[in-house]
Amino acid sequence: MRANVDSGTAPSVRCSVMKPVRSYVRREGRITRAQAGALRDLWPEYGVEPVTGPLDPTKLFKRNCPVIAEVGFGNGDAMVAMAAENPQCDFLGFEVYRPGVGSLLLKLKKLGITNVRVIMEDASGFFEARLPDESLAKVLLFFPDPWPKKRHHKRRLLQPDFVNAVVRCLEPRGQLHVATDWEDYAMHILELLQNEPQLRNLAADARFVERPAYRPRTKYEDRGTARGHGVWDLVFERA
Repeated sequence: MRANVDSGTAPSVRCSVMKPVRSYVRREGRITRAQAGALRDLWPEYGVEPVTGPLDPTKLFKRNCPVIAEVGFGNGDAMVAMAAENPQCDFLGFEVYRPGVGSLLLKLKKLGITNVRVIMEDASGFFEARLPDESLAKVLLFFPDPWPKKRHHKRRLLQPDFVNAVVRCLEPRGQLHVATDWEDYAMHILELLQNEPQLRNLAADARFVERPAYRPRTKYEDRGTARGHGVWDLVFERA
């Protein structure tokens, strides 16, 4: 159920704040002049400022539509493709890599896409503290950092606390879709999501699904495939 924006009351969020999972390292890399200019000039149009308090998507987008969140959108190619193909939905994109954010902003402006807003913050803390209950139709994580070394597994974003926060934010029958090209991470995610009582696996064999048509191929997927990696898609639905 969506928050009533006419009631004058803020949407409810949990009061407890979990310790954020540091699932990324800020590797700034080389930012182009165009990307830097986009961050300066286009952020006011597409960006969500890092302020405290709950975020009401219906006020942010000025309409009441299904909201889809993509966590870690990279250079934004998948986000742009999905937003262009689904103008009836609104998209929240999470990314901390500034060149990637700048790249996305340039693409949004060039194509005249208006149903995307960008959040340059740690997604785990944002889901826990700022997104209202049952406010998202889908949460997408396409090829999150697998942190392949065993000593780094604790840095993986997909952990019980983050899954709990995602489930709270999903509408009834809302979906969590994760894709990875690391088999051990896929098995970790499968076990993790199967142990969440409010989620139901949509795979016919209760394991993995074929790539849904709405998920564009990404450079990360192509890079993994070129290295001989398989690709595993998991889609779970909130009860």
